[in-house]
Amino acid sequence: MEKWIRLGEKLRNLVNPSTFPVAVKFLEKEDDIPQKVRRPLRDLGVKMAPCQGSAMARRYGWTVAFTGEDVGCGIAAHTYGWERVTDPEGPVRFLTRMQYASDEKAAAEVLAGFRTLEMDHDPIVVYSPLERTKVKPDVILIYVNPAQMMRLIHGVTHHLGKPIESSFSGRAASCTEGIIGAYLDNTAKVVIPGNGDRVWAGCQDDEVVMAIPGAQLTGLVDGLEKTHRTGIRYPIPTYLRYQPEVGFALPLSDIFKLEEADK
Repeated sequence: MEKWIRLGEKLRNLVNPSTFPVAVKFLEKEDDIPQKVRRPLRDLGVKMAPCQGSAMARRYGWTVAFTGEDVGCGIAAHTYGWERVTDPEGPVRFLTRMQYASDEKAAAEVLAGFRTLEMDHDPIVVYSPLERTKVKPDVILIYVNPAQMMRLIHGVTHHLGKPIESSFSGRAASCTEGIIGAYLDNTAKVVIPGNGDRVWAGCQDDEVVMAIPGAQLTGLVDGLEKTHRTGIRYPIPTYLRYQPEVGFALPLSDIFKLEEADK
């Protein structure tokens, strides 16, 4: 895991996110779960939304594993394949009652627009802080402010040239548009966190998310390092080499005369 820990440390030096980047891993069998990993139902006594597990990894430094029995979020249960919706009537009714959609037609479009994992087994999802990771990540989530996101985008596009393409619904964002989107499309995604991430997982008003396939993190960090050398960096180096103007651009001697007159 040393490679991933080093990359996490470089992200810390180059972008300095306020919380740990999160390594996300899909496993097939419970035997594959690393030792001393927390499970929501077994160890905490509650079912949880996966975004809460990600939040524990990025805020507490915990490694948390989810199986189907740990999941308390209906949307994630559907999109990850733990409990796939076969009759859309219930979700459509929920979406219209919550005013996420204006009518049944719009609600059906929302439901159809969710990205879904198609695996031949129930997934096990592990969230681990990248700088201490216990897993080799399939996807990495990085919570940052908008200026830090600009730098991450610079890192991704340094080698690719073309801009990042993402979709934004404000629903099931970090878990579905982010993790599943990056995993399925094998490309970085910019994510506007959804309501669940904010209500249950403590995502703050100034936070946005990048989800990037683990295999592409080296290229992102290399792009950050290359652009950093030219002065495109975080914290943003504000331009300060100019003479300030005070009091309607009057010379200092005139300002002092005015102050004397006021006395």
